Amino acid sequence: MAHQPSPLPSAPHTITAGLAALLLSTGMSLGLTGVSGGAAQAAEVPDPISHSAPDAALELDSLGSYETGQFDESAAEITAVHGDTVYTVNAQAATVDIIDISDPAEPEKLGEITGSGVANSVAIRDDGLGVIALEDEDKTKTGSLLFFDASTPSAKVLGSVPAGSLPDMVTVTPDGAHALVANEGEPAEDFSTDPEGSVTVVDLPAEVAAPKESDVHTADFHAFEEGGARTLPDDVRIFGPEPHDDHPISRNLEPEYITIAGDKAYATLQEANSIAVVDIASAEVTDILPLGYKEHGKAGNGLDASDRDPKDAPETNIETYPGLRGAYMPDTISTFSSGGTDYLVTANEGDSREWGDFVDAARVKDLGDDGLAPVCADSPLADELDDEDLGRLNIITDMGLNESGECYDELYAFGARSFSVWTTDGKLIADSGDTFEQMTAEAIPDFFNSNHSESNSEGRSDDKGPEPEALTVGEVGETTYAFLGFERVGGIAAFDLSNPSQPEFVTYFNNRDFTVSVEDEIEDASDPGALLSSAGDLGPEGLTFLNKDESPSGEAALVVGNEVSGTTSLYSVADLKDDDSGDSEAGSDSQAATGADGAAADSDSEAEGSGSAADGTPVSADADADSGGSGSTSAGSNGASGSGAEASAEGADSGSTTSAVGSASVEGPEGNASVDADGKDDNGGSLPKTGADLGQYLLIGGIAFALIAIGIIAFIVTKRR
Repeated sequence: MAHQPSPLPSAPHTITAGLAALLLSTGMSLGLTGVSGGAAQAAEVPDPISHSAPDAALELDSLGSYETGQFDESAAEITAVHGDTVYTVNAQAATVDIIDISDPAEPEKLGEITGSGVANSVAIRDDGLGVIALEDEDKTKTGSLLFFDASTPSAKVLGSVPAGSLPDMVTVTPDGAHALVANEGEPAEDFSTDPEGSVTVVDLPAEVAAPKESDVHTADFHAFEEGGARTLPDDVRIFGPEPHDDHPISRNLEPEYITIAGDKAYATLQEANSIAVVDIASAEVTDILPLGYKEHGKAGNGLDASDRDPKDAPETNIETYPGLRGAYMPDTISTFSSGGTDYLVTANEGDSREWGDFVDAARVKDLGDDGLAPVCADSPLADELDDEDLGRLNIITDMGLNESGECYDELYAFGARSFSVWTTDGKLIADSGDTFEQMTAEAIPDFFNSNHSESNSEGRSDDKGPEPEALTVGEVGETTYAFLGFERVGGIAAFDLSNPSQPEFVTYFNNRDFTVSVEDEIEDASDPGALLSSAGDLGPEGLTFLNKDESPSGEAALVVGNEVSGTTSLYSVADLKDDDSGDSEAGSDSQAATGADGAAADSDSEAEGSGSAADGTPVSADADADSGGSGSTSAGSNGASGSGAEASAEGADSGSTTSAVGSASVEGPEGNASVDADGKDDNGGSLPKTGADLGQYLLIGGIAFALIAIGIIAFIVTKRR
């Protein structure tokens, strides 16, 4: 007998079944969206900036980006990597985004870890023990460290311990035995309260678990107070109001960023223009190293000091000014080893204090007014005070006065617009001079010293120029490189550190479209998200280096947290000396203005105080510098990424921003591979989401479950029919 087809279902039956399927699928989609947070990708801008030295050994390029769609909200700052997962600090949301980079062309957000207050930094140990530095909602109060397990898909929260005031950056020692935190201790907005700065040292358990409160130790600066056991060097800058009658030095010193070399930690004290040395085992500050000052009057140490040049002058005027000096004031610090010697590397950003009525910055042309002393008539700078010269430049008001305090015979600028190499006892080995501005002026002539939130020409010349902030060190092939991120103009520059006394510029890459000025256009944009995406990466804040064995692309890579564009981006780092790199050619059509050794420290560049010899002559490289070989970095080799998170406002930088630490990301178990023994990934230890986020998830979740329930009922009715 021939098979008889089944009768077609009735129309009501068909509609009911279809409705059930639709409701089930819609409910499930909503539920998943509420859990994962979705994902967004940004392509490389049409014409990224690529500028290299002749015969450059590296080439940088875009791999992919995850976009938050948040403009200038500090939504992507510091990054850390475990396996194929990036953990990115979303500062103001007090969260760390969990981003899958197994396909580097399409990073995807998997979830987030949520705390309270402000998330400033994240670091991860090789075995997956992660730690987040959380600032209290009242930044002057005690902060906390939140520990999580990065080897579980949802990063199970394990517990927390207290830290100091405004924990700005956290790192893990290469041996995994300790976590160290730079507690910045910024004053209140009105300077009514000024907490002590300190470094927290936490003894970590051998297993993936949260430490106990008894494992937390504080390295403070009490020994350097008047009458203390240690002497504060004269060149350590102590200044500003004293709202308390105790510990004025401890309250004045504000640790910003930490790197590790051997059994010591080195913490930048940015506003004090110094570095603190911490003995890790004893949790004690053993020394403070003043960094001295850069001579902007020496050849190779020039700067463009004005954002308002005369109409008949070129827009770029990189000039030297005898009598003008720069306070290095580093933010990020890293370390590397060459010839058996450890060296420190600093990104010399500079920072001012502007809290309440206290401001330590003024334009040169305003000196002599509003209670400020004038420039001395016999100063070499007396004829350089017009807007096209130094008149627009912001300088430090408490430095440079003559002995009587009646006038300024020297002027001091914020930051050095450079990076420097130092010995671990604070002697200057090399400085990149004016290479940053020379190089970016050639690479981006129409947007030289642009700001990050808007595209302009020379918008930051009167302040800190390109503003070097992000820094990491990594080894490609057998060569050690420093990678520097410019907070304002954007982009990443790579320098060869084979000879510590003469770093060489290699290449510069900037995934930014300067024809898009987001701040100027976003209010009137019909699609603000698309506008932001088209601008590319704005405001690199944190860098993490991945060697080729750790990178999902199979070649070395950089993970970049961009605070203004809210993007977490991956850049390839192609080794052009590697035969396996294909037919890639070194560099781009443009050549670096400074030549093959363009970033080499000017031989005349020197630092005073601890940065120069006793007779004032420049410090020369030691014998180890001639070895030509570089070891791997010793700081951050566990993949921990650094630090502070507040966005730096133009003209009123808080000094709390910092960037990623060290050279390499963690090795070990894949970040998304393991689950609990029962097959579940219980994140019951997570802190609850609060505020608008919690309400949004509850609403979405409620709708999802309601639709699923209706779908199930409809399905049952269908079956019964």
